[in-house]
Amino acid sequence: MAETAPDFTLPATNGEEVTLSALRPAPVVLFFYPRDDTSGCTKENQDFSALLPEFEAAGVKVFGLSKDSLASHEKFMTKKELTVPLLSDEGSEVCEAFGVWKEKKMYGKTFMGIERSTFLIDASGAIAREWRKVKVPGHAEEVLEAAKAL
Repeated sequence: MAETAPDFTLPATNGEEVTLSALRPAPVVLFFYPRDDTSGCTKENQDFSALLPEFEAAGVKVFGLSKDSLASHEKFMTKKELTVPLLSDEGSEVCEAFGVWKEKKMYGKTFMGIERSTFLIDASGAIAREWRKVKVPGHAEEVLEAAKAL
């Protein structure tokens, strides 16, 4: 049996709060990314934004999530013309609940950060599929195919 996704309520860029369980029975894609306005995160957000009409046509809600503030998210969305709503998890509770807050290494330094991960949550609130250590190219398309197959 699939694990139920941890429930949460977070502020979103559309000026609302999003509660995961309140979105049921719509399937939900949550993609966790490390930081606003960095190259990989920009590309990932652009890919999901480009496919948003297809996700919506399939009845799937899509949200990007990082620890950046709402102000940072709003600036990022405007600058890069993004359409996917972004959730702000400044306290990292949701990142920790989903197990994406990890020790990372870059340039010989060790630090805590978000491991790029995506979760596909089905109509009952269960995690239907998860992608860890995501490589951006082709990822949004793969998630769309999986979401359509639910």
